[in-house]
Amino acid sequence: MGEGAPADAEDVLQDAFLRWARTDREAVRVPAAFLRRMVTRLCLDHLKSARVKRESYIGPWLPEPIVEEEPVEDVTLPLMLALERLSPLERAAFLLHDVFGESFEDVARSIGRDAAACRQLAARAREHVRKERTRFPLERNHGLAIAAASFEASRAGDATRLSALLADDVRFHSDGGGKRPSAGRILDGAAEVMRGLSAIFRLRNGAPELDRLAFVNGLPGFVTREPDGMLQTTALLIEDSSVKAIYIMRNPDKLRHVEGAVH
Repeated sequence: MGEGAPADAEDVLQDAFLRWARTDREAVRVPAAFLRRMVTRLCLDHLKSARVKRESYIGPWLPEPIVEEEPVEDVTLPLMLALERLSPLERAAFLLHDVFGESFEDVARSIGRDAAACRQLAARAREHVRKERTRFPLERNHGLAIAAASFEASRAGDATRLSALLADDVRFHSDGGGKRPSAGRILDGAAEVMRGLSAIFRLRNGAPELDRLAFVNGLPGFVTREPDGMLQTTALLIEDSSVKAIYIMRNPDKLRHVEGAVH
């Protein structure tokens, strides 16, 4: 239930471990349920403070990139963003009931709401999540081939080749966190996205180097070393062989673990 940073999850788990170590375990009837309730409440406290920080975040926000060799279809970047758009209570009710299989009565005890309210929270969350589920699974090599073509067109600054890969309603997300240049808002539509990319091509000093093709938060993409020497990850949401969304991570604070794992 964290805000997309592995370090945040580690902090919550460490806090839970310390609290569990101080707990009178003889008085705990069902340890698994007790621990879920404890971690849920710690996560809710964390989310409240994290949302305050998010309000001052510069530009579009994306979760930290997880770079893998194989796709993970169940937890893709659009699904992660859908979860982030849920309220903390909606997310807690959905995860505890739909993922961990707890009854709504147990969920109610964990989040301090009655069972009927928890049922409504989970239903709203389920509807949001359902909309972001992958409708048409993408074959692994086909996704990587489109990612490779996208990189080559971008590296060459070839707007015509890149434009041919984009869906008409493509969206462009770029997270620099105010620490590296990035689009200040989400760009909508192929025309606007291409204007933005064409400006990047004109302004950059040199071409990016490909570190590797990979799956970034479950989506086909690539890791590059940019002309300024910094790493960048790019993830592509692909439907019907067209790129529907581009997610670029440029914030160095969110790329430290990727830097340590470059080939």
